[in-house]
Amino acid sequence: GSPRLPTAVNITWSSINFKTILRWQPKPSDYFYTVEILGQTSNTQRKCIQTTETECDVTDVLRNVRETYTAHILSVTSSRMDNFEQPPYAVSENFTPYNQTIIGKPEIQNYTQKDSKMSIVFKDPLTPYMFPNGSFQSVRDIFKNDLEYKLYYWKDQSSGKKDATTKSNKFEINVESTKNYCFYIQGIIPSRSKNRTGQESMVLCTSVGRNILDEYGTEVFIILAAVAAAVLALAIALPVILCKRKRAKLAREKQPLNGP
Repeated sequence: GSPRLPTAVNITWSSINFKTILRWQPKPSDYFYTVEILGQTSNTQRKCIQTTETECDVTDVLRNVRETYTAHILSVTSSRMDNFEQPPYAVSENFTPYNQTIIGKPEIQNYTQKDSKMSIVFKDPLTPYMFPNGSFQSVRDIFKNDLEYKLYYWKDQSSGKKDATTKSNKFEINVESTKNYCFYIQGIIPSRSKNRTGQESMVLCTSVGRNILDEYGTEVFIILAAVAAAVLALAIALPVILCKRKRAKLAREKQPLNGP
């Protein structure tokens, strides 16, 4: 028979918000890879057929997110798929999207600090899966009551963190009215034994200092614009006036004195 083809090694699942990529090594030479996804109850499905890549997006065949899947990465030549011989393959570790996908960064939509109240509104990360109407499902649509969010906040220039938890898309917390605060949010699945915490949102900070533009609005802009225009006009006009005066003086000096 023909020499046995190399099989894939270092197979890994990478999944964020249920978008799942399978990766492996090495880069093939003179052969291809084909990925087979095997579920506990679903039929075997083939993806990335006869590819020379070493990664494969398998998101669309993992729709039953609570099922446990295994990947077989077949090493094939273009002709071998046609006969009945089983090609050599490598087997991945098991993967259960519901337990193992990582929750991505929440998107902070709005935050305010007024007196001693800080309010933060944020959005759930979206998944690649759609509702029948074509809109994307969020991680909350899938995890439902298993999902919560944690807020970490601290006084600006301080290292002492506090935290709060919510199952909604809003935090309202009590803070010191004269202090600025910085914060970030991350999703959490408390029922999990691993991968419980999601990716952290960007860090944002409030500003409670008095802002003259906030207090007086467009009036300040109009006054500043008028002052700037006056200064500019003076800067242009002054050299012109001085130049004219100098010329007039020179002209007078050149005129001959009238004799008796």
